[in-house]
Amino acid sequence: MIRASRVFLVLLLMVPGMARAIQLPPTREVKLPNGALLILAEKHDIPLIALRVSLRGGSIADPPGKEGVAEMTAELLRKGAGKRSAQEIAALTDGLGASLDTGSGLELSYLTAGFMARDLTVMLDLMADVLRRPTFPADEFEKFRSQTVDAITSSKDDPSNVIGDYAEAFFYGDHPYGRPPDGDEATNKGLTREDVLQYYKENYGGDRLIIAVVGDFSASTMESRIKAKLGDWGKGSGPVPVAPPAERHPGRRVLLVDKPDATQSYFWIGNIGIRRVDPDRVPLGVVNTAYGGRFTSILNTALRIEGGLTYGARVGGARYIQAGTLGISSYTKTENTEKAVDMALGTMEALRAKGIADTTLTSAKTYMVGQYPPTLETGGAIANAYADLAFYGQTRDELLRYTDRVTAVTPADAKKVIERVYPPGNDLTFVFVGNAAAIRKVVSKYGPVTEIPIVDPMVARLRAARK
Repeated sequence: MIRASRVFLVLLLMVPGMARAIQLPPTREVKLPNGALLILAEKHDIPLIALRVSLRGGSIADPPGKEGVAEMTAELLRKGAGKRSAQEIAALTDGLGASLDTGSGLELSYLTAGFMARDLTVMLDLMADVLRRPTFPADEFEKFRSQTVDAITSSKDDPSNVIGDYAEAFFYGDHPYGRPPDGDEATNKGLTREDVLQYYKENYGGDRLIIAVVGDFSASTMESRIKAKLGDWGKGSGPVPVAPPAERHPGRRVLLVDKPDATQSYFWIGNIGIRRVDPDRVPLGVVNTAYGGRFTSILNTALRIEGGLTYGARVGGARYIQAGTLGISSYTKTENTEKAVDMALGTMEALRAKGIADTTLTSAKTYMVGQYPPTLETGGAIANAYADLAFYGQTRDELLRYTDRVTAVTPADAKKVIERVYPPGNDLTFVFVGNAAAIRKVVSKYGPVTEIPIVDPMVARLRAARK
């Protein structure tokens, strides 16, 4: 079935002192025989093509104890495919001045590419090989597994690199969203090439493809060429993974990750947030921006500008098919841990009690409207946006009416979403990474403490702590 829109989507964004317009190209959407969705958008201003392929799946399909296999599978796609080695793939893309990347997140795996229109034939051939004919060479597997283990180990030197993973894993527990996409040292060491082959067999196939192409091409010609490359790709042998709903965690609890040499305490405080398609997503975005999403936010003003306790404090969280987390994150000197955390909690309590002042809300909305245009300036950004809309079952109306919806948010809307989503003070999960000997007593006042050493693999350690 073919659906076509033949008018340009024009988004007018008013920024103080000037008007900026974003033009989004019309799309041609085609369902291929194997179930793949193809989204084509001609954009002839420059001779470039951007391509995004999303595959439903990701780390939520990682078997327990094999966390990291989705990411490893995706990364190895371009380390040998068809008749080309990893070096030949890299040399080809570099020689064309093109880009090709693969990877995996929580709910999907992806391939992105950007190239000159004249190189369409060779890049489509390469894309098809990478997706359909990866060879997963044993030497590349061993090399990447070793590099991954080393990278995870070294990332712990800077707690800001890992506190998000600890927060997600601790908060979600056995829920699929608690599986870190990169896994940990132990899960990666335990992976075999056969695990990668099995993951690929079960989770890669034409039935779960979303392909968005934006750029200088003929839509009808591109449709036939991609159909020839991917239209007969069969189904993955396993079911498309779907995570169950995620719920708010009642009560207080604390995870303390001991890093004895730390001179600062890194902390995350939060609970469940909302789904990607939640009807309050825009009002919550405005509230998050005003409260902790920019330099002059309420939270950053309190902790950094006025308190001098940190170089940065933010609030936010991802939004998935099911609800993601919403949390405060910051860091401070070890001796200021209690003061900084209490100040952050005080700002949250005030937010829930008083809402957001009209002037602050207006300023946040203006800031969001002004920040929006650069997010859709390139073909690659548009391709990613179209693919994401399709993945989450949304329409281009999400892009077209975004700034109108931001501008329409009222103080009453903000107060309503704060009361609904921001957790009360007695329903909070706390995660600290720091010198446990110095802050153990302090953090215990916030709830029952689970303590683990940072040198231990995260997944197995947290799983053991829950038993």
